[in-house]
Amino acid sequence: MGSKNGKPVLREEDIAALTKSSGLNEAQVKESFDAFLAEHPNGKLKIKDFREMMVKAVPKKDAKKMEKHVFRMYDSDKDGFIDFTEFMLVFHIMSEGAPEEVLTKIFRVFDVNGDGVI
Repeated sequence: MGSKNGKPVLREEDIAALTKSSGLNEAQVKESFDAFLAEHPNGKLKIKDFREMMVKAVPKKDAKKMEKHVFRMYDSDKDGFIDFTEFMLVFHIMSEGAPEEVLTKIFRVFDVNGDGVI
C-alpha cells in the first residue's frame, strides 16, 4: 500500500497481488479498499479497532485470548498496525474453504520457500 499526499492509496502491484490471492476482481478490491478507508481513514487498523472487530466476529469466544496472536498474523510487517493489504490477504485466506483447506492455505503462507516445512 502506498501513500499520496499523506493519504493511503492502493498501488497497481497491490491490486494485482490481491486479485491473484483473494479471487476478487479489480473492482471488488478497489471497493473493499474504499470501505476499509471509510472505517480507517489513515489506512491502518489499530489493535483497539482490531479487538472490537474480534469481539463482533467471535462473540461467544474469549477473543482477548486470541487477539494478540491473530493480530500478529495479520501485521506481517510488524509495524503495530494492519494495513488494507495485510488485512485482505489474511481475511481471504481464512474465509474460504473447509477447515483443512484453510489450514493448507495458512501453511503455504508460512512455508516461504515451498519445501513443506515451516
